[in-house]
Amino acid sequence: MVRNPQANREQFRPDDHPNDTFLLTSVVGSYPKPKWLNRADELVDDVESKFDEADLEEAHDDAARLITDEHERAGLDTVVDGEVRRNEMVEFFADRIDGYEFNGPVKVWGHNYFDKPSVVDDVEYDEPWLVDEYEFTNQVADRPVKVPITGPYTLGFWAFNEAYDTTEDLVYDLADLVNEEIEKLVDAGARYIQIDEPALATTPEDHAIVGEALDRIVSGIPEDVRIGLHVCYGDYSRIYPELNDFPIDEFDVELSNGDYEQVPVFEDPDFEPDLALGAVDAHTAEIQSVETIKQNILQGLRIVPPEKLTISPDCGLKLLPRAIAYGKMENMVQAAREIEAEIDAGEIDPDNPVESYSE
Repeated sequence: MVRNPQANREQFRPDDHPNDTFLLTSVVGSYPKPKWLNRADELVDDVESKFDEADLEEAHDDAARLITDEHERAGLDTVVDGEVRRNEMVEFFADRIDGYEFNGPVKVWGHNYFDKPSVVDDVEYDEPWLVDEYEFTNQVADRPVKVPITGPYTLGFWAFNEAYDTTEDLVYDLADLVNEEIEKLVDAGARYIQIDEPALATTPEDHAIVGEALDRIVSGIPEDVRIGLHVCYGDYSRIYPELNDFPIDEFDVELSNGDYEQVPVFEDPDFEPDLALGAVDAHTAEIQSVETIKQNILQGLRIVPPEKLTISPDCGLKLLPRAIAYGKMENMVQAAREIEAEIDAGEIDPDNPVESYSE
């Protein structure tokens, strides 16, 4: 059952927001790293270099400060540090969870390799994974900070299971660890948590496992903390309307890359959580125009009313040139603000958004 998104959404509206209507704007998480940061990562592993771990930490701090500022200059209501301290979404967390080990890269497609971990013992929580990252970003940010976390389903199914009778059992233990991490983030002040579950799109018949994992994740988490679920790509008809039973506040969906062909999937029955709509395509090195993005936002209004709509890119932007990523965000925010103003002025009917806009 959906949590209570109306209890936590309004806290992200800026005090100087220009319109009565509020379309929350955000990013999914990853963002292009400065090229000098990639060089810093290489230098710290070079035995002939004088660049050490303290220097690398300073470089990560500088990059996090830079990307956070970039998100704010683009006008986003909630920001992320671009995940500049992370390498890969599974590796980063597996390296911090007792019970995982790494035995070398695995070829996944073409010439791409993934350092797929193995679970060799019961997973256990040791030191916090993201609290330091959040506290630094929150200190340098003027806007609220969203914290993306790779979810237990993806952490379980994108690893070799050598310790548990079933991967389902592994997922539930991981969900308990994610819950422990979120509790620490909440204690540190975090109010916007996003669970990333791309693996659900590859094995959607397991939506019941994800639902049980989410129940564990949100156990004891207060309603003023916004819990989002991000699932990129896939045939969403295979998990809808089941996702209406997930204990989340917001569902983040990739639709721009598919030209919104799957919008009808979510129109019946009514979509219950808030919708985080992918309004710009994260897979093309092209900055969509403000007008194009406005047309995309109207597709989201076919599913939910404005007070339940969040605007974001389809997915993380880390594979794009930084100038392209920034341009996409800047235009996305401008498009959202213009749609808000036009709703306020009665120029767009939220009950009939596409037709009323085109008239």
